[in-house]
Amino acid sequence: MTRRTINGLYAITPDSSDIDDLLQRVEACLAGGAGVLQYRNKHVAAPHLAMAGVLAARCRAYKVPFIVNDDIELTLAVGADGVHLGREDGDCLAARARLGPDRIIGISCYDSLQRALTAQQGGADYVAFGSVFPSLTKPHAPHVPLSLLAEARRRLQTPIVAIGGISLHNAAQVIQAGADAVAVISAVFDAPDVGLAAQEFSNLFKQGTTESSS
Repeated sequence: MTRRTINGLYAITPDSSDIDDLLQRVEACLAGGAGVLQYRNKHVAAPHLAMAGVLAARCRAYKVPFIVNDDIELTLAVGADGVHLGREDGDCLAARARLGPDRIIGISCYDSLQRALTAQQGGADYVAFGSVFPSLTKPHAPHVPLSLLAEARRRLQTPIVAIGGISLHNAAQVIQAGADAVAVISAVFDAPDVGLAAQEFSNLFKQGTTESSS
C-alpha cells in the first residue's frame, strides 16, 4: 500500500445502521467522483466492522482512499487506507507507530494553525480545519475564517481539508482560500441525487485547475 494524495471531494458517511442503504449512497458518491471517503458513523447499533469492510472494498474498486474516523483498530481490521484523528484520539506519532509508514493519517486542527504545524511536523498526511461555516453536525465547533485557510496554505506543505457547513453554494470560496479538499456529509448524502451532488462538487476542483492553468 502507498499513501495517496488527499484532494477534491472528501465525502464523510452519515450516521446509519443500514448497510444496504449506506452502500447504495456511497456507490453513487464514488461514481460521482469523490476523491476520498471517510467512514464516520456515530450510530451506536451500527455493524461497524461489516459496514467499514464493505465500504473499504468499494473504495478499492474505485481506487479512492478510504479513511476511518477515530478508530485505529477498525482501520487495521478492514485494511483501510488511513485514519482520521481528533483531539481526543491520540497523537500522530503514536498512530504512525501502530499503522506503519504507508497508511494515511489525518488530523483535526479545528481553528488552530499551531496544531496543524505540529501535526505536519509529526508526519500527518493532511490536516483538517473547521467549522468554516455553521454546521448542523457540529453546531458548537469553533469558527474558521477563510483568512485562516489562506494563512495555512501559505505556511503548510501538507494538504488542507476544510469542513463544516460546506455546500455547492460556498465551496468555491473555500477552494479559492486554499483548501485542497472539502469535507461534506449532508450536502452530498442527503441530496436527492447523491451521484449528481458528488459530481458537482468534484467539478469545482476541475474548474479551479482549468482556470489556474489558463
